[in-house]
Formats: sequence, C-alpha cells, structure tokens
Amino acid sequence: MASGETGSTYLSVLETAEAYFPDQARLVQRLFYVDEAFHSMCEDLAAAAQALAHVEQLPDTLREARRLEYAGLVDALLKEMREAILQSKIVMLRRSPVIGPKSP
Repeated sequence: MASGETGSTYLSVLETAEAYFPDQARLVQRLFYVDEAFHSMCEDLAAAAQALAHVEQLPDTLREARRLEYAGLVDALLKEMREAILQSKIVMLRRSPVIGPKSP
C-alpha cells in the first residue's frame, strides 16, 4: 500500500496495526504519524493481513503455501513492530557534565 492512497485506506492501515496492539493503541498512533519506518511496517502488515484473510480464494494448489507465507510475514512484522514499540519507550538519561569544585 502506498502512503498516498485515500484517507479511508490510510486509516484502515492504522486500524489494522491498532487491532494487533490494542493495549498500545496510542503509542501505535504516535509512531504511525512520526516514524516513517514504523508507518511502512503498518502498511506492510495491513497488506499481509489482508492477503492472509483472502487466502481461501486461492486455488487449492497454492492455498497452503500462501497461507504459510502470509502468516510468516505477519508474524515477522509483528515481531519487528513490537521491538519498535519497546524501543520507543526507552528514555535515555544523560548525566550533567561533571563540574569540578568551585574556585574560592
């Protein structure tokens, strides 16, 4: 899915990601809008999930192979997205520079 598609498609991509991470919906929304890589993962997830949902329409000879392929893609994307969500929660703390004793 391209980022320039209609607004409803754009929202359905976000809704798909939120459905997989319901407890993290607000963070998913923030990452979707500010992190281009995460946004791309959401688009890929929506496409893979849609393909998986329609695998029954494929010919018998392709169905099981495609089901495994799409399920593997969904799992890999979810793992990558989970890692991105966890990384976004890490706060880097910096110490103030050490300043020597004050001169009298």
